[in-house]
Amino acid sequence: MKLSPPVEDSAAIRPGRFRGAWRAAHEPVAGVSRPMRFIAYAVPLTVLPSALWRLPLLFDGTVPLGERAYVALLSVVSEALAFTAVGLVARWGEVVPRWVPGLGGRRIPPLAVVVPAASGAAALTLLWTVLTLATELMGTTIRGDELPSSFPGQAGGWEEAWFHICYIPLTLWGPLLAVLTVAYAVRRRRTRT
Repeated sequence: MKLSPPVEDSAAIRPGRFRGAWRAAHEPVAGVSRPMRFIAYAVPLTVLPSALWRLPLLFDGTVPLGERAYVALLSVVSEALAFTAVGLVARWGEVVPRWVPGLGGRRIPPLAVVVPAASGAAALTLLWTVLTLATELMGTTIRGDELPSSFPGQAGGWEEAWFHICYIPLTLWGPLLAVLTVAYAVRRRRTRT
């Protein structure tokens, strides 16, 4: 008796299927300018260097396990939150994806996006832009205490340079998110009228 070869679903094994689905999900909606697309895709890249700077702590045996877990979680959550900026230019920022149970396919009210995005932009600008610059210029912590000698921005040499190279892009996260939020609000208002 001759067995026939198993039938495989050609759609399941087709190369590039994931890439095509990714592109379709993150394709900018009509009316999004090229600079806004660039800014949206740049936001996660502003957060990535700070995560890379923290990465060696994960492999440092002298750092307690709880602190290493915190650093890993902080890096992953920060990057995930930064990636939500892409939703301000992509379809999933205007319509709930179909795979979401109960809500799939429904339009998202503009204020449900604008309020959290504007709040996040304000908080991030205060935290990373204003307070970071104040800390660096005044040489104090956000509580007003003098910076400790172990602070990486005061270490001197390559460690200080590496710290600044990795953390300076983070100061752009809030302002870039604010620009995207305003553009999103204006675009959604135009499409309603």
